[in-house]
Amino acid sequence: MKAPTLENQRVKLTLLGMSNYENLLDVSSQENLIQYSPSKIDKPEDLKDYVQTAIDGYYHKTIIPFIIYDKQTQTYAGSTRFGLINWKNKVLHIGWTWIGKQFQGTGLNKHMKFLMLQYAFETLEFDKVEFRIDERNMASRKAVEKLNAKLEGILRKDTLMLDGFKRSTCCYGVLKEEWPTIKQTIFKDF
Repeated sequence: MKAPTLENQRVKLTLLGMSNYENLLDVSSQENLIQYSPSKIDKPEDLKDYVQTAIDGYYHKTIIPFIIYDKQTQTYAGSTRFGLINWKNKVLHIGWTWIGKQFQGTGLNKHMKFLMLQYAFETLEFDKVEFRIDERNMASRKAVEKLNAKLEGILRKDTLMLDGFKRSTCCYGVLKEEWPTIKQTIFKDF
């Protein structure tokens, strides 16, 4: 499996790996950047471990991790990935997304999600894309709801966080047959 490069006029997503992860050290060290994630990335060794886990998943064909390059500012903005890829059932997750605070609210995330949804549905021809978000993370939930993803349920107390808190996870989904309408409405300017 060769990782795709997903690109438009605003953003470029390329394979995240040991050769480029250091471009994210400044971003990943921002305070509370991933407070709703069970991962740790704020120290260089933590980010390296995070990337190694993603690379391992890539070689097992269950993850495609990306480094995000913001063409508008000409800087690396963060990371995202396709994860829990189920090739048999044609379902994958988009997540593990974090971008620096200076990129939040700039439209960068919408451009990334468009490219990833388009690739999942039109190139991979998958049937469903899922998003799993901490119930408390209202900003991420609202962002996914703006994409017209449907809340399918809440997994109660299913994920152990770094501080020992057991979070509940909101499960959102977009189906292949919903994609054409979402593409023509939500992403009509793309």
